[in-house]
Amino acid sequence: MTYRNLRILLALFLVGVTGASEASAATLTPKTVQAWETYAQLTEKRINSELAGSGAFLVLDFKKPEERQRMRKFLKEGNVQTEKAQKTLDAQGKEIPVGDGIIHHWIGSIFVPNITLRTLRLWVQNYDRHVDYFADVEKSRLISRDGESFRIFLRLVRKKFITVRYNTEHSVVYRDHSATRVSSRSIATKIAEIADAGTSTEREKTSADDSGFMWRLNSYWRFEETDGGVIVECESISLSRAIPFGTGWFVRPFVESVPKESLYDMLVGIRDGVKKEEKRK
Repeated sequence: MTYRNLRILLALFLVGVTGASEASAATLTPKTVQAWETYAQLTEKRINSELAGSGAFLVLDFKKPEERQRMRKFLKEGNVQTEKAQKTLDAQGKEIPVGDGIIHHWIGSIFVPNITLRTLRLWVQNYDRHVDYFADVEKSRLISRDGESFRIFLRLVRKKFITVRYNTEHSVVYRDHSATRVSSRSIATKIAEIADAGTSTEREKTSADDSGFMWRLNSYWRFEETDGGVIVECESISLSRAIPFGTGWFVRPFVESVPKESLYDMLVGIRDGVKKEEKRK
């Protein structure tokens, strides 16, 4: 198969027009929604348990001592750590069947030097400015705020052979754990793929006629001030349509790379955005 043909097949898959037999696979079914909700609830249960303790806080703190040291050194050297998370299992220790969907579960971390937790927190919470710093964000707006609870709007763009845009709304809640530790929980309450973006016929698709590229998105953040900066971690889970039968060998690596790349870009956007903002002062 030529590279050109591969691109065509991938594009057809991502926009959900690979044929009638695959069209049903792009429909978000109640069974898939239930599987997602179970997965998200059990993931949150584990995260809340980790955050409830007074010792370990970051995801990397729950690794073996030698791995913790390696990762901290890796981050302090200016690198970004991204890895597939261990799958969340059901109460019987078995994988949760997702039906016509795929759950993508990633964890990423970065060290932001020369900044305090308070300053970084205020920077992150300036949602009107996210459009200036994040490559995946075309528009951003704070809808409302109640204490440390935020409702925000983001126009997101995903690029992988084709470009897909979404109008999204998110509920974000911050929690203080100590003077040097903060966590947040971001849940996408609306994800609407855009048809004919930027034209007079622009409209929001429904889950019945979208590409199935991104149906759900939750992000769980941890921030810890340490060693002259802040370690930022993000655990991301998202839901997309299943891969059509017989195409997994070439489609899966590309489909799975998008959540990883988006997570990487988001973390780098925080570090570089903070640096850019400090230079303006």
